[in-house]
Amino acid sequence: MPQQPEYMLGVDIGTTSTKAVLFTTKGRVVAQHAVEYPLTCTAPGMAEQDPLQIVDAVLTSMRQAVSNSQVDAAQIALVSFSSAMHSLIALDQHDHLLTNSITWADSRAAEWANRIRDQMDGHAIYLRTGTPIHPMSPLCKLMWLRHDQPQLFARSARFVGIKEYVWHRLFGQWQVDYSVASATGLFNLQQLDWDSEALALIGVSPAQLSQPVPTTHFATGLQPAMAHQLGLAPNTPFIIGANDGVLSNLGVNAIGPGQVAVTIGTSGAMRTVIDQPLTDPSGRTFCYALTAKHWVVGGPTNNGGSIFRWVRDELATAETAAAKLAGIDPYEALTSIAEQVPAGAAGLLFHPYLAGERAPLWNADARGSFFGLAMHHRKEHMIRAALEGVIFSLYSILPAVEGLIGPTTRMMATGGFARSALWRQMMADIFEREVVVPESVESSCLGAAVLGLYALGRIASLEAVAEMVGATHQHLPDPDNVALYARLWPIYAAIPKQLEQQYRELAQFQRSASAQSPDQSG
Repeated sequence: MPQQPEYMLGVDIGTTSTKAVLFTTKGRVVAQHAVEYPLTCTAPGMAEQDPLQIVDAVLTSMRQAVSNSQVDAAQIALVSFSSAMHSLIALDQHDHLLTNSITWADSRAAEWANRIRDQMDGHAIYLRTGTPIHPMSPLCKLMWLRHDQPQLFARSARFVGIKEYVWHRLFGQWQVDYSVASATGLFNLQQLDWDSEALALIGVSPAQLSQPVPTTHFATGLQPAMAHQLGLAPNTPFIIGANDGVLSNLGVNAIGPGQVAVTIGTSGAMRTVIDQPLTDPSGRTFCYALTAKHWVVGGPTNNGGSIFRWVRDELATAETAAAKLAGIDPYEALTSIAEQVPAGAAGLLFHPYLAGERAPLWNADARGSFFGLAMHHRKEHMIRAALEGVIFSLYSILPAVEGLIGPTTRMMATGGFARSALWRQMMADIFEREVVVPESVESSCLGAAVLGLYALGRIASLEAVAEMVGATHQHLPDPDNVALYARLWPIYAAIPKQLEQQYRELAQFQRSASAQSPDQSG
């Protein structure tokens, strides 16, 4: 009896890069490769990407990961995909690109999101679809395109997301998995099909969208030339997979009751798994599909690692330059600076809404601020406050999540921030919970690969991931820091509620000022 293939390739099509990781079927990393690509932000609120660059990045990352592994193609059991959510691409009747990929970070639909939420019974759409009304969602993007770019909208024969575009390039089929579909604001969670009322609102027919399929759907039959290019056998099964958020939960084994996954990459999110779709009466959380028995509820923050990058580039240029000259990672140098001051940054708070905010505010007009600045504060206080502000922002999602599912106990941390002992301890202290970091920080890739094993019947349940995820760091709350953060938290939480009107007025001013500026390069 021939031996079953013992390797699996997980591919995560992310916001700033695509990563391909080759694992053994026991979860050990064998090889990996990542390809970065830029965001185009040449107009106020714009955040787009070139779909052709992303397709090339997907193919290159897969080819290099396989090549680096030196594993025989016949031993690769599967390829499975993860991808970022909320992207939108318009295509003409010949499937030619009419737009770039408009990403989750694009906020040009902000005014239409406000109108849908306030004037068009947007809450009812949310309750059926599980996607909060926000400019990130394709629902709001399509409304914006229809009304603000009517000629482009009229020429569009099809609207897809970036994973659908990649899948079509591989197999010639316009298909979308239930998980990515459930993050569009257009997909009815109970019916597992496009929501007729949402489509009627935006003037789009089901024929203009991809065919929804389960996350376990797979295809075989790569063209021989493509298979040769990738270093794969032509009959290798490709699993369509799910979105990166739900697969991150799977990849860190946060799929049991009360278990929470917290991720900080470019943005951040908190998620937990339940056994049926569930939406929040107050509209604060999302609900996305993983499988028929696994639904992920939680909330995302727009501002995660991007805040640390902003601190590096705008507040610490000299320190960054010195670190590079010394051969030190600039982020490690900044973390060392933040460690020079105690928890709480001497009473300095930072609201990290530099890109607006999603959960729990769902307010694209929210703006960032330092609060409490005094003469005794120095740069190191500002750096620490910025890091604490990101964790406070994530913590603000917890009441909404626990209001739906009950108490949470254990937190699994993943993403680039999980490499930082300071950030991990901040999380344990602010959340007052044990924080565990798994061995693989590429949790979405592992989650995709495990879902692939499940799709092919190689494992009986997703719980098999528990045998593949080891813990490398465990942090327990420091009682003194817990008490300190508990004093600061009510102050932090009250400020955004009191500034809603000011946020909107200032955001409108900024948009008008940017539109009038001759410099649109930023």
